[in-house]
Amino acid sequence: MKISKANKVLVSGASIAGLSTAWWLNHIGYQVTVVELAAAPRISGAAVDLNEPSVAIAKQMGLYEKFRSYQLGVDRIEYKNSDDITEGVIVIPRNEENSAKEIEIERDKFVKVLLDELIGQVEFLFSDRIIALEENETGIDVRFNNGGQHKYDLIFGCDGSHSGTRNIWFGPEENYAHHLGAYFSISIIPKLLVPQRTMQTFSVPSKSVMLNAYNGKTDVIFIFMTEEELPYNYRDLTEQRQIIREQFKNEGWRTSELLDEISKSDSFYFDKFNQIKMPEWHKGRVVLVGDAAYCPSPASGQGGSLAMQGAAAVAGALHKYNGDYKPAFEAYERELRPFIEEVQLMAEQNMKTNFVLKTEDEIRERNTTAKLF
Repeated sequence: MKISKANKVLVSGASIAGLSTAWWLNHIGYQVTVVELAAAPRISGAAVDLNEPSVAIAKQMGLYEKFRSYQLGVDRIEYKNSDDITEGVIVIPRNEENSAKEIEIERDKFVKVLLDELIGQVEFLFSDRIIALEENETGIDVRFNNGGQHKYDLIFGCDGSHSGTRNIWFGPEENYAHHLGAYFSISIIPKLLVPQRTMQTFSVPSKSVMLNAYNGKTDVIFIFMTEEELPYNYRDLTEQRQIIREQFKNEGWRTSELLDEISKSDSFYFDKFNQIKMPEWHKGRVVLVGDAAYCPSPASGQGGSLAMQGAAAVAGALHKYNGDYKPAFEAYERELRPFIEEVQLMAEQNMKTNFVLKTEDEIRERNTTAKLF
């Protein structure tokens, strides 16, 4: 199967992995359709950190300067105690060379840059999703929730750690999900709760609160550990807010104020620290990219970067093998998997040493010997 506009491919998911994959597939010559359950591209969530390999990919895409124009940054990281006393500070110098190697960008800005490139180049199907797949010798038949049915040459599952595509084609999430023993919420509050370009962290055993201020807004992040997985309704934000409120009530510092802020905010996302580990990321004409295949968890800080790297890698392999998907998908996985496994291991260690500490002694030591990790 040679690559041409006669070859139709479907990308499931319109966030970082999906839009990046769509860009590369369109670039190498496929006719691309993107299907997304939401009514618009996914823009909620924390800022995206692009590491050095991802910055190199952005340059290949011709998007580096656009991404860099939205560059964020942090000048200070402060560790607070319950009396709002700063016990440790990390001052981060503004280094032009380092800022050129890595980029932190708000998620909505990242999505806007990619979407501007794709409008008119690829087809978008919003408020829809894949509900069935059937592969045959000439392609793969897709049934959509809205009643449509179409045939595609290849399917790219880029629909996140709770991937519907993975569930349909590879089996249920519990077969691949590895819980890291913690949950988190993030809300983006449209005002500064700490000085601009400042991060603050407050911890008690097995719980942390983080604030990150930029562009006149503040990320409010709550994290807590639990040995048992919690049963809750994924669609019930009221229940999820109550879980956070119960975990953090009476914990000191500014937690009461911050709980009030997130209760009033329309911006709220709750999930567990989770990794996806699969024996294979591809089967037949279906391949997974980004969190759907290899979610490293937010503890890695590299989910967006790995999505971009996966998109470039799978498209590069298809181009190398001139559209022969079987060796291409194998090469994609062979190239990327060793690095993914390194990042996932690092994320597991990061959970234990930086995000949530289990004892007061560990917290005091981190706070008073503050250093970049």
